[in-house]
Amino acid sequence: MDVKIFDITGKEKGKTELPEQFKEEVREDLIKKAFLAIMSHKRQPYGAWPMAGKTYVAWTSKRRRDYRGSYGYGISRTPKKVLTRRGMRFYWVGAFAPNTVGGRRAHPPKAEKKWAWKINDKERRKAIRSAMSATMIREIVETRGHKVPENYPFIVDESIEKVSKTKELRKILETLGFKEELERAEKKKIRAGKGKMRGRRYRKKKSILIVASDTSILEKAAKNIPGIDVVRVDSLNVELLAPGTHPGRVTLYTTNAIEKIRKEKLYM
Repeated sequence: MDVKIFDITGKEKGKTELPEQFKEEVREDLIKKAFLAIMSHKRQPYGAWPMAGKTYVAWTSKRRRDYRGSYGYGISRTPKKVLTRRGMRFYWVGAFAPNTVGGRRAHPPKAEKKWAWKINDKERRKAIRSAMSATMIREIVETRGHKVPENYPFIVDESIEKVSKTKELRKILETLGFKEELERAEKKKIRAGKGKMRGRRYRKKKSILIVASDTSILEKAAKNIPGIDVVRVDSLNVELLAPGTHPGRVTLYTTNAIEKIRKEKLYM
């Protein structure tokens, strides 16, 4: 597949053929699996205190003629704690067992549970290639709701990697035809439910992903533009390429990034 190359002024510089990685079949099932594996590693373990409900001295003998025994009294075998005693007569209250007040839970969540999913390296790389292919298919990108120019898909020359100011980067993206996309990402939508009370009042939309060979300068310029992410070409993952498990995020690759994918055979 041949794509056009544009400079930061919006002028066409030529064409280039995309590497083999962009010829992968779009597999939504693999993309979803790789995405959920990434999200599982971000999940915080939680669990009950191991001694919750077990701090009582609650023990009762079940054998006949034992001291502090419940045998022959017509009472349940629930562990009991002694509140008062008179001779061999006890005032008991059930404790410790799940069916008692203040007792332990029957099957509490355990902090040692492992939430992380595992995925094979070949599957993960195939999912990344599949998500990369989807970024170059205009129909899939538009299905996600992105507003792309008529000449999409295309790549940008390496001069964009040296842009250090937000105002300059925004002007370049508008020149390349992404003005509507930037406006779409800036529209805030109030979130429903309790998220409004937990620091997530607004839903933020994902917009352009810029893939470059060197992001040390560019990411400073992009951090104040809503929805835009900048990533090094050797750090791509499915979470960035297909947010929410949906492939087809609008993506701008630089010429240096494409050459690095080709020469180093990344994600193969």
